[in-house]
Amino acid sequence: MTGKVFISGPIQGMETKQSYRKVIRKICVQCGYEILDPWEREKIIYKGSEFGWWKKVPAADFIKRDLEDIERCDVLVAYIPKLSAGTCMELFYAKQKGKKTICICKIKNPSPWILTHSDIIIKKIEELKTCLGKIH
Repeated sequence: MTGKVFISGPIQGMETKQSYRKVIRKICVQCGYEILDPWEREKIIYKGSEFGWWKKVPAADFIKRDLEDIERCDVLVAYIPKLSAGTCMELFYAKQKGKKTICICKIKNPSPWILTHSDIIIKKIEELKTCLGKIH
């Protein structure tokens, strides 16, 4: 194994659009990485169909687990097709903890916060394999 990759990306508002995680996972596994993906344990709480559902989620618990996973990872891959508070916070936290960060950013004019906390920024998931090879 090369190390562990934490997959970060928007969930709220995209509960039914999480297929990007499978693509990222596949590339990372091909490159020899073990995956830490919070979606695997959190997808059961993201129903999104009932008005106000988010207020019923034990946020502090799953955020704590996400941060612990980031501490255990070597690389954080942040998928940012749109602005996501959670993804940006995870990116910031990973950088503060000295982790390598790769951002797949589809935002045309990303915030300086995203730019500053990303070691590598790419536009397409398909570029990820090359980037993973560059960070070790």
